[in-house]
Amino acid sequence: MADTGTGGGAAAWAVVPCGARHLEAIRAIYNHEIAHTTALYEYEPRSAEVMAAWWAAKHAAGVPVLGVEGEPGVLAGFASWGPFRPFPAYLHTVEHSVYVDRRFRDRGVGRALLEALVDAARGRGLHVMVGVIDAANAASIALHRRLGFEHCGTVREAGFKFGRWLDVDYWQLVLGGPPSAEPPIGPAAAGTPSGSRG
Repeated sequence: MADTGTGGGAAAWAVVPCGARHLEAIRAIYNHEIAHTTALYEYEPRSAEVMAAWWAAKHAAGVPVLGVEGEPGVLAGFASWGPFRPFPAYLHTVEHSVYVDRRFRDRGVGRALLEALVDAARGRGLHVMVGVIDAANAASIALHRRLGFEHCGTVREAGFKFGRWLDVDYWQLVLGGPPSAEPPIGPAAAGTPSGSRG
C-alpha cells in the first residue's frame, strides 16, 4: 500500500469509479511504487497486458476501482480490494489497497479514497477489510488508524526488497454483522481440492 499521505481534507476530492481511460495512469502509479518504494513487494514493472488482465478480473468479480482526478483527466490516486485468501470461509473479508500519485500526496487524496472504499465495502455487506502495509510506511499506517482500523499483527521479515528484509503490518476494520447462516458444508460448497493445505 502506497505512502498515501495524511494531510488535507478528504471533502475537497470527488471520488469516482475508474474507467478504462484510467488504466494506463493506474499502471504508471503501480510501476512507480514497484520501482521506488516498498509499498508493493514486487520487483518487475507491470506490463499493459498484466494490467488488462487485472482490470478484467476486477470487472468480472464486480469489484469497484475508485479514483480521484487531481485535475481533469489526471488520476491522482485509486483504490480497490481483492480476496483476502482464496478459501470459502474468507468470502466476507477483503484485502484493500490505496495508491496515490506522488504529485498529489499530503492533500487528502488517500483519505478520500479509503473513506469511499469503506463505504462501498459496507454497501456490499462485507464483514472485514484488511490493509497489508509495509511496517515502515508511517503515512499509510497513520491514515488507517485515523479511520478506525486496528493493528492486528506483524509478520517480521516477510519480504525482501532493496537489499533488506521488510516487516509487514496487518490492519483491520470490522464493518458489520456476519451472514445469517453458513453455507452448506460439502465438497461442492468447500471449493477446495481434496488434500490442499490452508
